[in-house]
Amino acid sequence: MIMKAHPGDHLIVESQTVDGPRRDGEIIAVHRADGEPPYDVRWSDSGRVALVFPGPDAHIGHPRHHST
Repeated sequence: MIMKAHPGDHLIVESQTVDGPRRDGEIIAVHRADGEPPYDVRWSDSGRVALVFPGPDAHIGHPRHHST
């Protein structure tokens, strides 16, 4: 499946080990018009921004939209 994202979505990278930590961050920029990688991600654990080419251990989390 092809990964597609928008700014504001979250990138979640699962651990490669059992009970290992997973990493997540907010996608702040998408470099392709079709939403495919790479993405600029602000990691929640460090606040740093990195250019990320997600691997098969990653998936996109879409924020929940609340109606008012």
